Amino acid sequence: MSTAHPRWRTATRSNTNGGNCVEVADNLPGVVLVRDSKARDAGTLAFALSSWRAFVTDLRVPARQAA
Repeated sequence: MSTAHPRWRTATRSNTNGGNCVEVADNLPGVVLVRDSKARDAGTLAFALSSWRAFVTDLRVPARQAA
């Protein structure tokens, strides 16, 4: 897996006033990279594209009400 040229962007749901922000690079084939915008050199998480899509889909589904 090559991560030589990620194109980073601030994630859509990140806090816009300098708080909790993550950056996402989704321009690489088969992988999505995620990092903390305040600590860019602290490490990067790498997700398989299918795992990332499942994660984002789950975030969009409203939480189920407890019965």
